[in-house]
Amino acid sequence: MTDRSMQEPTLLLLTALADAPRHGYALLQEVAAISGGRVKLRTGTLYGALDRLLKQGLVRVDSEEVVDGRARRTYALSDSGREVLTAEADRLRAIAAEAERRLSAPVRSPKLRTGFAS
Repeated sequence: MTDRSMQEPTLLLLTALADAPRHGYALLQEVAAISGGRVKLRTGTLYGALDRLLKQGLVRVDSEEVVDGRARRTYALSDSGREVLTAEADRLRAIAAEAERRLSAPVRSPKLRTGFAS
């Protein structure tokens, strides 16, 4: 990962895998639950993201089985993924703390400059 902020779908997917391995449909449900229904990933988006996260080493395939004649992969957060998610949670916590600090401070009126000498 780079030093820039994580895209929300990635954050939600890693968060969904933080407490237990899950297969694709369960991940779709978890992402919707974590986001309060605000984010509903499409199947193609989910599997594209999982492929990218696998290549980046942030998730791993936990198990593979055949269910009703279809292959089902269960994904888990890798150690690297856990480190990246922890760092992102720390970053977001720091930003939220600063926002709360500023919101609780008295509001100051900015001094307006007219550009004219007095």
